[in-house]
Amino acid sequence: MSLFTNNNINKQYTTRVAYFSMEFALAQPLKIYSGGLGFLAGSHMRSAYDLRQNTIGIGMLWSYGYYDQGRSEDRTLSVQFRRKYYYFLEELDVNVHVIIHGVSVKVKAFLLPSEVFGTAPMILLSTDCDENDFLARTITHKLYDGNERTRVAQEIVLGIGGTKVLEALGEKIDIYHLNEGHALPLAFELYQRFGNMEDVKKHMVFTTHTPEKAGNEEHNIHFLHEMGFFAGMELPLVRSLMGYKLDENFSLTVGALRCAKITNAVSKIHAKVSNEMWAHIDNRCEIISITNAQNRHYWADRNIIRSLEEHEDYELDARKKHLKHILFGEVANQTGKIFDPEVLTIVWARRFAEYKRPGLLVRDMKRFHDLITRTDKPIQIIWAGKPYPFDYGAVEIFNNLIKISHNYKNMAVLVGYELSLSKLLKQGSDIWLNTPRITREASGTSGMTASMNGSIHFSVNDGWHPEFEEHGKNAFTIPEVDYKLPIEEQDHIDHANMMDILEDEIIPTYYDYPKEWIAIMKSAIRGTEIDFDSGRMVDEYYKLMYNK
Repeated sequence: MSLFTNNNINKQYTTRVAYFSMEFALAQPLKIYSGGLGFLAGSHMRSAYDLRQNTIGIGMLWSYGYYDQGRSEDRTLSVQFRRKYYYFLEELDVNVHVIIHGVSVKVKAFLLPSEVFGTAPMILLSTDCDENDFLARTITHKLYDGNERTRVAQEIVLGIGGTKVLEALGEKIDIYHLNEGHALPLAFELYQRFGNMEDVKKHMVFTTHTPEKAGNEEHNIHFLHEMGFFAGMELPLVRSLMGYKLDENFSLTVGALRCAKITNAVSKIHAKVSNEMWAHIDNRCEIISITNAQNRHYWADRNIIRSLEEHEDYELDARKKHLKHILFGEVANQTGKIFDPEVLTIVWARRFAEYKRPGLLVRDMKRFHDLITRTDKPIQIIWAGKPYPFDYGAVEIFNNLIKISHNYKNMAVLVGYELSLSKLLKQGSDIWLNTPRITREASGTSGMTASMNGSIHFSVNDGWHPEFEEHGKNAFTIPEVDYKLPIEEQDHIDHANMMDILEDEIIPTYYDYPKEWIAIMKSAIRGTEIDFDSGRMVDEYYKLMYNK
């Protein structure tokens, strides 16, 4: 039986789509994600299920996940790798191998049925099986392995292995959707079948998620050929098809832009940035905008939504304070600090990366000290998020915040930032702070799910935020700076503007005008009902990309 028949497909969405992503944040028990890319893919799969779309997810079964975030003896970040077991997955009866560096590697496939977590059916791939030697087994041990050879091997398993598994299952796919460029090897596997690039393009679409260099992978083209990235194709043919003449480096993003029939950026600003960024690339496909979104049914607290629908401001306020109380139980558990539900609570929580500026609030320690120690109209601040385990600069920022937090009873840094903690923080915060350098935030969907829960988005005007914000009505916005300014100057200006708005607008509104604060909360919640629910997003994928 076809895996697609399980969903009782809606006639609007009959095109058969295989959605390839390195990570999916589907549910707390399934730890196969790192951050925003996975959160987005998880919401996509939930909404595909809700709308009964003809979609299946193809991902990786990471034996050790991304990593478990704990604490060392001095309470600094501890990176822990623990083997995971998932008894709710069903092993599929397929016999698939891929060639990696001249060696045949067995790829096992596991099914996550739709009914387990309310998602589109998922196929998860693993090389961690007895048929493989130790080196081959390690390919699917850790998400985003720091070793270049392992990383490329992972991409071969996802792209080529995933395509072969679908073929072995007898699934006829109309559209292969690449969520980022990781699964690009599937384009060369498809070329082997179709025999021409035009037919490959008819069946492939691409989502590009970031202007950051780290999210637009490049590798030496000879190295990729040696690894088997091009599905056994000879290098002169690859160069000819991809428009690479004497270039030594091969960009996965550029490759995807040349192999897809259409690409989407993940916000209107990101579409503008992407079109400028890749304007020099010949023979690339059109880049349109489909703004990312998140699954409201999963993320939004139902009692908050009910209070909004019943126009009960008192209940909305009471529910918010109850959710703060629940969050503060976790704060006390991790840090020994007792937070007050009546006090304005600010949260900065997302992947720790330097350009996201997790330390912007503490840039001027005197001003921060004055802010955090105020007794009139006090505040509480929580940080959380996972740095890439081998990004030692980001780890240092995380640990520095922990050290600072020891001096303040109303500042906390939490570990274990996964789906459950993320939901607690979004439901229990009053302000969701977002501080990336402008033009570098492609979308930033965490603010959407915070707004769904009445946590006011306080952000630079980047990513999805300009499509949503009305300053002082449903959000607060840090004024734009010229992104061409030196980084030090950008940070200085953004910090000053952020602190001014916080001290002069946000804190007084919360304490002196509670009815106005409730009105802002309500506007934030209503503003995410349709445009930033992933039901809108996945509908646009069918209309603007799959059926184009």
